Amino acid sequence: MDGEKRKIKRFDRDFKVSAVKMVTEGGHRASEVARSLGIHANMFYI
Repeated sequence: MDGEKRKIKRFDRDFKVSAVKMVTEGGHRASEVARSLGIHANMFYI
């Protein structure tokens, strides 16, 4: 990783709310939703 900069992903509020709703109201597992959105499952627990 020498010389490489990591890009920090920024997500707007609507994206975050809809992702959480997919888990809480949609009955999907966090890992499934995360995979479909291209994010790490731990992002739901931060």
